[in-house]
Amino acid sequence: MTYSEAYEFAQTYGLVYLVLLFVGMLIYALWPGNRRRFDDASKIPLRED
Repeated sequence: MTYSEAYEFAQTYGLVYLVLLFVGMLIYALWPGNRRRFDDASKIPLRED
């Protein structure tokens, strides 16, 4: 594999990989079952220990 072939592979499939990763994180963050966990985490700075 030459440098130009690796470069083309990274451009093509790297973008696809990053888009799929972003969509996966978005689905995880907006999944209804995770709401309580994120609500609890958002209140951590306001807690007094």
